[in-house]
Amino acid sequence: MSQTAGARMTLREVVSEIEQRMAEPTAKGLALAVSRAVREQVLRSGDRLPPIRDVARELTLSPTTVSSAWGLLTRAGTLRTEGRRGTVVAGASTPRDGRYQRALEHQTELTLDLSTGVPDEALLPGLARALAAVTTAGTPRSYLDDPVLPELAEVLVGSWPYPPPAIAVVDGAMDALDLVIRVGLRFGDRVVVEHPAFPPLLDLLEAAGVEVVGVPLDEGGMVPDALAEALGGGPQAVFLQPRAQNPTGVSMTPGRARALAALIGASEAVVVEDDSTYGIAGTADVSLGTTLPGRTVHVRSFSKSYGPDLRLAALSGPEDLVGEVRRLRQLGQGWSSRLLQRVLHHLLTDDESRAEVAAARAEYARRRRAFVAALTARRVPVGGTDGINVWVPVADQAAALVRLASRGIGVAPGGPFAVLPEETDHVRVTVGLLEHDLEQVADEIAGAALAGGWGARGR
Repeated sequence: MSQTAGARMTLREVVSEIEQRMAEPTAKGLALAVSRAVREQVLRSGDRLPPIRDVARELTLSPTTVSSAWGLLTRAGTLRTEGRRGTVVAGASTPRDGRYQRALEHQTELTLDLSTGVPDEALLPGLARALAAVTTAGTPRSYLDDPVLPELAEVLVGSWPYPPPAIAVVDGAMDALDLVIRVGLRFGDRVVVEHPAFPPLLDLLEAAGVEVVGVPLDEGGMVPDALAEALGGGPQAVFLQPRAQNPTGVSMTPGRARALAALIGASEAVVVEDDSTYGIAGTADVSLGTTLPGRTVHVRSFSKSYGPDLRLAALSGPEDLVGEVRRLRQLGQGWSSRLLQRVLHHLLTDDESRAEVAAARAEYARRRRAFVAALTARRVPVGGTDGINVWVPVADQAAALVRLASRGIGVAPGGPFAVLPEETDHVRVTVGLLEHDLEQVADEIAGAALAGGWGARGR
């Protein structure tokens, strides 16, 4: 049973401690004040907070403002709700059921798991030549040496979709996004994301305590009118995937990129792009950095094309932001393995490796086209054009998951990807893993999609 804060302090005392730490009468100001009280151990793990209306009355705030502050703190893991028992201060070790975990966990054994979002191992380029070329781990002259190998930096800059102001190499795309969030955002900031969005990104943003605003997608990318409305709220950043968007497979058109850049250019927001399918995407590089080079962070992952265990991604951005990322890394891992950087450099420049990646790109495109055509023939139309995932609309998400699991097939539920409340039910299918039995699997996916009356409603 959680202890109430009132067992140690009266309502007035609790509110007084919060009020002393509150710089402004807003949801962000209140959330920051409560966060400071928790950090200073004035409010402790397990303490129950007074009801929202009581706090609002004592602080002369609206209940909506207090509720918004509690929401920020809950997403950041500072508070947790316990139903009718109210809201309590969460412990530092309180487990959080993240969106990413909910997207991938399964309750039953599967014979075909298409939920993972990982590439087909058989389509990754071989490492024998690259490893043979790396004869030593190497030793830096100093622990403050440039963390990016010069020869790799040259290749990256030469292949970037626009001239990058500064470039860094980090331990994968999620490491890049985490670093950008840590140096660029503060508790209570507002950011714009795609709807649907990648669950690990949403987990990172919610853990940082920022307010997330969703903007829907169409076949060209973020919808401009919806983005314009979201920008009216003064966000600090806009996060997007320029091509093969996960989960939808939508790739932004050059025209749409220019339209979005014009809207964002009139705001103060920074663009953060996650190009997670470099090498295997069928569409050409597109980036808002072409128009907004000084306001764009572009992240390029090599996991899908060269292997998740390579653990490398590159990011470009304004020199001050990339400098902050490098300084932050100096307090931890310092740099990404130069040995792995040499392996990546070989893979990016070796003709045979490049041919293997090109063959994988063609095979992924073939699998996606064939699967989408098979679903369409079974009255299940899907959007998107690129990547290894397909975003399948279903009549009843829970029913579809259960039906597929009973047949040994795993797919990812759409719920963890959703940002806006009006999202219709979907599942994500990693069709890039589907080498055999495509027609049979399409039959099962279509049957699950239509289960629950979707077809009967004439959708």
